[in-house]
Amino acid sequence: MSRRTAGIAIVTGAGNAEGIGLASALLLGRAGMKVVITSTTDRIQQRVDELRRKGIDARGVAADLTLQDGVDAVLATAHEAFGVPDVLVNNAGMTSTSTPEDPASIDDISIEQWQSAIDRNLTTALRMTRAVVPGMRAGGYGRIVNVASLSGPVQAYTGDVAYHAAKAGMLGLTRATAVDTAAAGITANAVAPGWIATSSSSEHEIALGAATPVGRSGTPGEVAAAVAFLASEGASYITGQLLVVDGANSINEERA
Repeated sequence: MSRRTAGIAIVTGAGNAEGIGLASALLLGRAGMKVVITSTTDRIQQRVDELRRKGIDARGVAADLTLQDGVDAVLATAHEAFGVPDVLVNNAGMTSTSTPEDPASIDDISIEQWQSAIDRNLTTALRMTRAVVPGMRAGGYGRIVNVASLSGPVQAYTGDVAYHAAKAGMLGLTRATAVDTAAAGITANAVAPGWIATSSSSEHEIALGAATPVGRSGTPGEVAAAVAFLASEGASYITGQLLVVDGANSINEERA
């Protein structure tokens, strides 16, 4: 396996100041990587400023990754500023300030709602992965980390069928990418966060976090630690896997 020399990471969905994307970019930057972060709005430049104040060489791109033009803009920024990316963290999805999520049950969902959720939560990851793999192949090294969810790959709750399908699809995409790229020195893995406390967490979600065996919601930093490990050179023989970060919520048989 070729060793990483450039240390260039793309982290999508990093517009939330208290989210998993920014926390992941921070840890990767502290590990010495140059980072390109994205969100759907210009608030991403505020996140860039925060990273730079912490000594991290960062660039930001406001882009809609459901469109190829948005993906192209992210790759162009990475290439022009730093070079060929060798780490990709697909975190975009779930919530967006420009196009809010519109959940629905199997009884009520329209095809338009379905397509929108699949595009945002799954197709964005496919587009970004297709874009970076050729450069990773050429360099003989790559780390792809997909932020899936406990919801879909492991469990489900009511009223949001498309999100669950998309996140389950993220695991399938991860495994397929892993076997397609393993011989090129590229790994592809996924993390499955459980109830994570962010600025967008509802009171109900916080209560569900408190009901886990650990007794609290997780933090974005705890998920980012898993992302950073899977993005490291030390994770070279781990590929196609799902790392659950949920405070034992998914394995607890005793529920109130």
